[in-house]
Amino acid sequence: MICIIRIAGKVKLDRDVKETLERLRLGRKYSCVVINPNKEQLGMIKKIKDFIAFGNINHDTFERLINARGKRIDKKKRTDSKKIIEDLEKGKKYEELNLKPFFRLHPPRGGIDSKIHFPKGVLGNNGEKINELVGRML
Repeated sequence: MICIIRIAGKVKLDRDVKETLERLRLGRKYSCVVINPNKEQLGMIKKIKDFIAFGNINHDTFERLINARGKRIDKKKRTDSKKIIEDLEKGKKYEELNLKPFFRLHPPRGGIDSKIHFPKGVLGNNGEKINELVGRML
């Protein structure tokens, strides 16, 4: 599972980049999606790598993300985060599991350098360090 967090805002973005961000459901700054990417989605990630932070999310961080920031579509139904993660890994969609397909996060505690790529900043492929970033944003 890959976690993608939008770092760049809306000002002065190319039209193709805006459209790609919208297709990945990253409408606002500091919004996040967790997907099992196919070939097309990997191409989209490659296209917008200068505007997002992404990496492989581990099971514990994903569970904390769902508990803290997962919003239900139907407020009456209850959700279990462990069951949701299992179903998502099997290939079900968020809408089938009564969850919105994106998460809205806080700006990271401690700040970030948002215009520099990974070893010094956060843009691009963060690998396993994305778990630390998500933890700071919950």
